[in-house]
Amino acid sequence: MSDGLGIALVYAGLLTGLLGLVSLLRPLKFLRIPTRRKAAIVLGLGLATCLLGMALPAPVRRSAGNQLIDRFMPEYHFREVHSILIRAPPDRIFREMQSVTPGEVRWLRTLVWIRSAPARLVGLPVRPSGEPRPLLRPEPGGGSVLLAEEHPRELVLGLVGPFWKPAGGPRPRLEGPQDFLIFDRPDHAKATMSFWLHEEVGGWSRLTTETRVFTPDPSVRRKFAVYWRLIYPGSALIRRMWLEAIKQRAEAAT
Repeated sequence: MSDGLGIALVYAGLLTGLLGLVSLLRPLKFLRIPTRRKAAIVLGLGLATCLLGMALPAPVRRSAGNQLIDRFMPEYHFREVHSILIRAPPDRIFREMQSVTPGEVRWLRTLVWIRSAPARLVGLPVRPSGEPRPLLRPEPGGGSVLLAEEHPRELVLGLVGPFWKPAGGPRPRLEGPQDFLIFDRPDHAKATMSFWLHEEVGGWSRLTTETRVFTPDPSVRRKFAVYWRLIYPGSALIRRMWLEAIKQRAEAAT
């Protein structure tokens, strides 16, 4: 079963449940929910669909590719891929993508604010999202590390942590790729994020970002699956806006 099915069921269930909830207050006759009894059935159906989507298993998948990311995470449970065409040479794109800051990525601050709302409600410290530090600059003390870089083709970051917790949880210190490879705490997830370039015809280049997540423990996998399927639309939007920010930088640079 794919990530897509679980995500689709979660959001179909949330939408159906919302319609049922609204109909409890005021029956939506144009949607053929004329009574509160039917509204309760729709609400229950929506909740059941959402829970089913959250509970779907996430089987391990394997990659037989030859990208740098395959060296560090050939097996994974969750995956996300986005790409964009940029009218600039790979060398320029590779240079500019390493300089993009959070403030350049549209909607990033808003989505991070929404993501951190539970942490703020319980008084947990929240990391700022608008600092000028480039997004692709790793933070050894924040659970991220540069795993590999092949200029101007591919760059891979590694991240470790209990990402599903309200503030992302405490992150281990990673000093280098080997720390990432040997890290095996079952209560944490391991993630890789790669950016790789392919030169197209006519002065265009395709920039692709891929995120993979491996969860070694079944209980952690279930927790992460719920988190992943709930935040996926926001995560996808951030990555697309991130690619747009890189595109704007690369096409404006000389």
